Amino acid sequence: GEGIETTLSLRCALPDMAMAAALSAAHLAAMLFPPNLRRLYVILDNDPAGDGARHSLLERATDAGIEAIVLSPETEDFNEDLRHFGLAALRASIADQLMRKDRICYLTRAA
Repeated sequence: GEGIETTLSLRCALPDMAMAAALSAAHLAAMLFPPNLRRLYVILDNDPAGDGARHSLLERATDAGIEAIVLSPETEDFNEDLRHFGLAALRASIADQLMRKDRICYLTRAA
């Protein structure tokens, strides 16, 4: 995830999913991938810095053979989504963005 608040907010919805906060869009774009990583969910803020980080990170992940999927907030970031809409709505908004088996694994347990 891009920032601490964004990552922690999504962590509330997906408590069993491994996550790391990069602390900024620039750090997110430069993130080092663990050697066994096969799928990466990218969580970032809905702003120009997030757009740039997304492009760079998706390109690097693809080049490394990692399936990269962007999770997009409805507002400026997932923290704002959580505060404005609540946890149940946040889970619902990300459900369609997750791969089916991850949705079953992480959202079924979190409910």
